[in-house]
Amino acid sequence: MSPHLLVAPILLPLFAGLLLLVLGTRRARVQRWIGSLSCLGLVGIAAALALQADDGGTRVYLVGNWAAHLGIALVGDRLSAIMLLATALLALPCLVFAFGGWDRRAPHFHALFQLQLMGLNGAFLTGDLFNLFVFFEVLLIASYGLLLSGGRGLQMRSGLQYVAFNITASTLFLVALGFIYGLTGALNMAELAHRIGQAPAGDVAMLRAAGGLLLVMFCAKAALLPLYFWLPETYARSPAAVAAMFAIMTKLGVYAVLRVFSLVFGAEAGELAGLAWPWLLPLGTATLVLATLGALAAPSLRLLAAYLVLGSAATLFIALGLASAEAVGAGLYYLVHSTLVGGALFLLADLVRKQRDNAGDSLRKIDRMGPKALLGSLFLVAALSVAGLPPLSGFIGKFSLLAAVPAAQATWLWPVLLVTSLLGLVALATAGSHLFWREGGDVPAPGRVPALRRSEVGATVALLALGVLLAVFAGPALRYAQDAGKQVMAPAGYIEQVRGAQPQPGVSP
Repeated sequence: MSPHLLVAPILLPLFAGLLLLVLGTRRARVQRWIGSLSCLGLVGIAAALALQADDGGTRVYLVGNWAAHLGIALVGDRLSAIMLLATALLALPCLVFAFGGWDRRAPHFHALFQLQLMGLNGAFLTGDLFNLFVFFEVLLIASYGLLLSGGRGLQMRSGLQYVAFNITASTLFLVALGFIYGLTGALNMAELAHRIGQAPAGDVAMLRAAGGLLLVMFCAKAALLPLYFWLPETYARSPAAVAAMFAIMTKLGVYAVLRVFSLVFGAEAGELAGLAWPWLLPLGTATLVLATLGALAAPSLRLLAAYLVLGSAATLFIALGLASAEAVGAGLYYLVHSTLVGGALFLLADLVRKQRDNAGDSLRKIDRMGPKALLGSLFLVAALSVAGLPPLSGFIGKFSLLAAVPAAQATWLWPVLLVTSLLGLVALATAGSHLFWREGGDVPAPGRVPALRRSEVGATVALLALGVLLAVFAGPALRYAQDAGKQVMAPAGYIEQVRGAQPQPGVSP
């Protein structure tokens, strides 16, 4: 494969976004075609990179032909390939769902959507902390536009809270980078993995504080307790296609914790080795419990979906907190599952809202609805998968995680995971009974309930079908995730490849 393939997931949405900005708000059909072709291309590129990474190697792309410790280095391995593929598989159905009308209500929707993809892909590929900050800001600025465009009332209020919260977190990120660069003279993660372990004893306390700031910031992005209160209402008030894409943005915080703290503060970090792991297990467990209680009390299907996405991120932090290759591998499989099914839940909630004439997606009001059989069937598949019932991918992910729990922690962690799964099933069953089986309410007048749009139904079905395929091909998918877990928890090969990468001779930077 071409050595330039590693930069393609960044350049493709960047050029597509620039072209869409030039088009402006005209030619809606052309904009949809450009966005669709870009997302299709990203699926193909991500699949090719995943196949390439399956040999266990770590590939380095030196942007501008600068040495890794001086310039921008993009790094591809199994972990980044999983994140790229999950993002691409989620993005295409979300874009198609937006064709139902939202993309015409929000100015520059398609351009912002592509720039958000560029930021996500760049964050998954970058090999240094400063460019991780840059790509974070690119995707966040795009998400601000997507969230606030066409909004009013409560949507604007929750959106502005989201903006203020993320600006504060980004400020902490920048402060931490300043400390780290001032003490080590480097921001490349592989170089930092080497230098932090050799830092003078007098600098260890400051480096620990900088690492703590990074951990707080990443956990804030992933809405880990006590920094999760902004997420449920923001996601519930977002447009459906945007909220579904946000299902991968919470996972970006999880990815950043895994990448940075297994590498920069990994086994070679001396006194700072394993800086994050002791915090993740108790905080992830507490977040999972509170998210489950929130799901039980959720008054609407969109809020229920938001709490379930929060619970999935908490489950991933539990997997990381176990600090073993087996648990991380199970967590990566669960990450892909929860991203696809969580996105599908937000899309399904929007379909339900449009079909209930007076009650929207409220679980407290009785109202008749349009095609119950179709929407009820989709909800059943989503609920079974989210709750972790066999034979769907949620069961496989949670079972693999339970199998990876050490015996010393199984006595209390198994009950927490099993009971929260049961309560999640109760919350979903209650929602399903209110929406699809409870009788009564006003009969909608003829013509008042809009017909289901094929693009919206097709996008929802596609995401649920991907979740089913993840269960059908659970063997190779779980094997790939377990190999990724082993690779990321033994980062010596990553460090060696990046630090040993040399600019091509005869090519000027």
